[in-house]
Amino acid sequence: MRLFNAWEMGQDQTKQQIEKGLHLYQSNQTEKALQVWMRVLEKSADPAGRFRVLGCLITAHAEMGRYKDMLKAHHVMKLQRKFAVVQIDTARELEDPNYLTEGYLNLARSNEKLCEFQKTISYCKTCLNMQGTTVSLQLNGQVSLSMGNAFLGLSIFQKALECFEKALRYAHNNDDKMLECRVCCSLGNFYAQIKDYEKALFFPCKAAELVNDYGAGWSLKYRAMSQYHMAVAYRKLGRLADAMDCCEESMKIALQHGDRPLQALCLLCFADIHLSRRDVQTAFPRYDSAMSIMTEIGNRLGQIQVLLGVAKCWMIQKELDKALESIEKAQELAEGLGNKLGLLKLHCLCERIYRTKGLQRELRDHVVKFHECVEEMELYCGMCGESIGEKNNQLQALPCSHFFHLKCLQTNGTRGCPNCRRLSVKPGYV
Repeated sequence: MRLFNAWEMGQDQTKQQIEKGLHLYQSNQTEKALQVWMRVLEKSADPAGRFRVLGCLITAHAEMGRYKDMLKAHHVMKLQRKFAVVQIDTARELEDPNYLTEGYLNLARSNEKLCEFQKTISYCKTCLNMQGTTVSLQLNGQVSLSMGNAFLGLSIFQKALECFEKALRYAHNNDDKMLECRVCCSLGNFYAQIKDYEKALFFPCKAAELVNDYGAGWSLKYRAMSQYHMAVAYRKLGRLADAMDCCEESMKIALQHGDRPLQALCLLCFADIHLSRRDVQTAFPRYDSAMSIMTEIGNRLGQIQVLLGVAKCWMIQKELDKALESIEKAQELAEGLGNKLGLLKLHCLCERIYRTKGLQRELRDHVVKFHECVEEMELYCGMCGESIGEKNNQLQALPCSHFFHLKCLQTNGTRGCPNCRRLSVKPGYV
């Protein structure tokens, strides 16, 4: 009995220390929170408590992207993945499928942050195969969101949209406003990539509304992310002053919370805004700062965007060879990640450069590769045959998650998807 009481007391102390860490973390005392949680991890013999504190450490490292000056940030992201692996071992020790499902989700998210998209998808599928547990049903929306982000990183757009729609359905069915907010931000990113800029703005604006209406007790990161995605959409729509305002607000929150990954994205957005103004002298140092942080935290997808932006700056300055150097670095990253949209964009830039240089053989090579990317990503409308993602166009997805020009659907109508022949009687959520 004495041993049992001591064990119970240990559980209570572990719980109190975890709550203490959460209070410190929410008060922006991040380093103190991490110290509290690490002490719990070192001293606690309670497997359930260790599991929970590992979850706190994983979340903190994901949001920070750094660990003060003790470690370089990309090592921290790998440390985050290490915590996720230890969490799964702890879940196996507990012999509880609910804990195991949550552990695999955290491992999937860790790999997503490191741009290991195939691993992310694999771990998400493992989660989805663990059906029947209470937690697995509750977490399916988050699993679908993480899988959608991974498919988007691989430029597999139809599967990404299908996952986002599933995540949004889970959010609606369970009245989960936080999840809905995160899905809306991802949908903003999705539509920005395939150039439906109206939807690219609509979804982060919806996320911002959710923050205003329900987010009194939420982390400020939700507001910051919605403002960032709004900034991206505003820039692409040419509303540069609005883009700057949203990006400044997002950056302010990121700086207050030490959110290095978001700081890097904001610096990239600032640079892109200055590039849109053809102010390359102001854009260059912001691209450099964004690249520095993204290299530290291992955001290779962001690095591709930075390098393509730098290449465009060099093209404005007629420094075509320097532009090609940046494109070559971007190509190496894009091929390593399997990011087909990045490859398409760099082939498009190379086409312009070699056309200017009058080098016909190289020009033809990149034109062919460009069209191969379009075919592989299915970036064309199955009704009119014209490309999608070449310019701003309103798009509409069918329930099968294939998407078409809105004008084509309105003009021709359809009782079935032209791509997969699945019957469609109404548009999907997105």
